Parts: sequence; C-alpha cells; structure tokens
Amino acid sequence: MAANLLFKGGKVVTTESTYRADVAVKGEKIVEIGTSLKAGAETEVVDCRGKLVLPGAIDAHTHLAMPFGGTITSDDYEAGTRSAACGGTTTVFDFILQDFKEPFPKAIKRRDKLASEQAVVDYSFHLAVKDVSNGLLNTMEEAVAMGVPSFKVFMVYDFGVTDGVFYQTLEHSKKIGALIAVHAENNEMVNFLTAKYLSEGKTSAWYHYMSRPEFVEGEADVRAIQWAKSLNAALYIVHLANAQGAAAVTQARAEGYPVFAETCPQYLNFTSDVYKRKDGAHFVCSPPIKNKASQRALWDALKRGDIQTVATDHCPFLKSEKKWGAKDFTKIPNGCAGVENMYPYMLSEANRGHITFNKAVEVCSTNVAKIFGLDHLKGAIEAGRDADIVVYDAKKRFTVTNRAMHGSTDHTIWEGAELKGYPEATYSRGNLVYREGKFYGKKGAGRFIKCKPIKLTSPELNDNK
Repeated sequence: MAANLLFKGGKVVTTESTYRADVAVKGEKIVEIGTSLKAGAETEVVDCRGKLVLPGAIDAHTHLAMPFGGTITSDDYEAGTRSAACGGTTTVFDFILQDFKEPFPKAIKRRDKLASEQAVVDYSFHLAVKDVSNGLLNTMEEAVAMGVPSFKVFMVYDFGVTDGVFYQTLEHSKKIGALIAVHAENNEMVNFLTAKYLSEGKTSAWYHYMSRPEFVEGEADVRAIQWAKSLNAALYIVHLANAQGAAAVTQARAEGYPVFAETCPQYLNFTSDVYKRKDGAHFVCSPPIKNKASQRALWDALKRGDIQTVATDHCPFLKSEKKWGAKDFTKIPNGCAGVENMYPYMLSEANRGHITFNKAVEVCSTNVAKIFGLDHLKGAIEAGRDADIVVYDAKKRFTVTNRAMHGSTDHTIWEGAELKGYPEATYSRGNLVYREGKFYGKKGAGRFIKCKPIKLTSPELNDNK
C-alpha cells in the first residue's frame, strides 16, 4: 500500500523504547513503520532528521465553554482545540456537566452538537454527575454504549454529590463498564475555612490556598479511595495535587486495587507561593497549587508509575474576570489555561533529564488511551492507529508568552517559562494542523471519539480490553 505521507529519518518514541524509523501514513492511518521506507511518486515526505516522532498527546481534562463562577470559560471548542493542536495535543476530553433531571444521553447529544461544529482536533467526553434520582442512574449504561464510559463526581461545590450518591455511582459503575473519576476535597472544611478567613478580613488570593490546604484535599482522597476499595471498584482521581493523596494512591495500588490518578503541569512546576504574587489570582484553581513537599511527592509518584497521567484541567478565564476577586478570593473564577503548555512542558522536563521522553509519552498519551478506552485508535505510533503525530525539535529553545499562544485567553500562568525543545509540527489523523508557530487546521474537522467500555480490575493497564 503506497503511503501519501512519510515521516522520514526521525526517532520514534514509545513508552518502552526510542528507535530510528520511518513512519508511513495512508489517509488517516499509520500503515507502516520501518527503516529505509520508500516514498511513492505522490508521497509527501516530512524530513524528521534530528527530530523525535511522537504520538499526539491526549488531554483527559478540559473545560471548554463551561459556565462557572458567574461566567463562561474563555476558550470555546474551537479556541481550546486550536490551542491544543499548537501544543501537540491531538485529542481532548471535555467535561459535560449534567443538568439536574437530565438523562446522561441527552447531555452527550447537547454538548456534542456544539463540539462537532467547532473542534479542530478529535475529542471525547466525560460526564459530570449531578443527579442520579428518579432512574437517572440507569441512563449511565446508555451513555457507555454511546462511547462515554467515564463519569466524574465532585465532592465540592454547590452541585457536588453527597457521599451516598458517590458510593452508589461507584457501585453501579462496576456493572456497566464505567469508570468513576473524582474531584476530591472536603467540602465542609472548605466552607468552614473560607468563612473563617473572610470574617477575619483575609481576602487575598493567598487565602484561596489557605482555605483549601493540603489536608483538605488529602483527607478527601483517602475517603474516596476507601469507598472504592470497599467495592473493589476502579477509581480515577483527577488533578491530584497533594502528598497525602499521592501516598494513599500508592498504598491502594500496592494492595492490588484499581486506583488511578492524574496530576497537572501547574502542580509539578509551581508551588503555593504563587498566591503571594501580585498576579496571584491568575493561579487560582481548585484544588489549589500546593507546597514544595507535595510537589516533590507528585514527581516521585509520577516517576514510580503511581500517577499514570498528566492532564491540564484547562479552565481559562479573562484577566478582567480574575479581578472580580481583588477584595474577596471567593469571587475569583477557578481555573487556568494549560492545554497548549502540557506536552511542551513535560517534553522539556524530559529534555532536561528530569524524566525520560518515554515517560512523557506514557503519561501524556499512551496511558490516557489505555485508561479511557481509546487505545484502539490513539496513544501510540503504531500501524493501524490514527496518524496523530508530533514532530519534536529537542534543540529548539522556546519562551512561553501569551502572544505566542493560540487560544482566546488574554494571559497565561506560563508567561516567561523557558522550555528546552518544542513541537515543530502536529498532525491530526494525517492532516497538518500546526507547524512552527502557525495553525493550519480547520474548524469542525475534529471528530467525536467513541471510547470502549472500561474494564479496569487491577492497577495494571493491560486489563482494559
């Protein structure tokens, strides 16, 4: 079969090895990997000499066009996926917030209409659970059949679920091939500490962190894991940011339970000291960025494999909206931009020797595909999979500025970050969407990716078949 796109002379990176090879693409698929592959008369050759050839990243955690905190996140599906493409991310998972009394399949159809019209790279969804009363719990199974087998519960916010609903949802997930993810923080402690600091006139961004310190998240992580263990149900902890929670994940996995965790670049790169800065409001997200000890624990867990994925929790707001909390930290919309920065940051850390390039591919792409049931299409440079390919220049130096980003947000917490190496080009299903600072994709070109039912029964990822 003649290829119409040939990535020539680069080094292919997998989770296990790095080797020199050519990669041939026909249409939207990788069709052959080998040495000295020949280009046909109509084959476009991509010169990859001196470059790395990587699978596109998969961001398992974004909030696009999401109502929150009295506004809507500043990146819609077009802007968010455009930004993703320009950072080497070729698939995003967005969270659908179920409305009260809304069946889960209806929620999928509601959001997919918007995403299908706007997305420039492929996408899938998680469903955020608000209401399982009056038979709505049973509509989860139809959502799984539609290709959305992952559901998130919030232990915080006014729309968060009760402990009983969380437990009920976990129990039901085992029967239908679903995975429950959790935003773990102790809501009562958050409310108590928030009221305490406001009553004392302590209103700056620093007190966002002080009202949600390490133990507030850690205790909730432990509690969520205990419930999952009691049912032997799979659990995925989103945006893990603290040392206590990381230790609880490690222990549960050592005991043989199917507990998985993601962390985010902002937790790996910054510490809670950012909330003392003049622009501290820009860093307000939940859970907040934690202290140095937690940062070290996250890196250690990532290197051990006890944290399996890195995602962004991309949830951007404008500077003018962040200023709403100038005199009251509770009015700062929670969230930061990051979808364009994740893969470049993690690859830069690999380039500096902090982790290997293989580990960066593992946590940003391959493991995500395995956990969420799309490894039949995504997550690796492998014949038969989608040609989601990133050409990476390890020699390029890049300084992050908001001006160089491609979303709709007017600032970035990564301003001034100096990266060693940067993506040169991104291909989504064989189509060029980014090269050397310029976006080449098309609105509406992204497709909904139907994920397989999830069958995680142990800490190993090879059991999700």
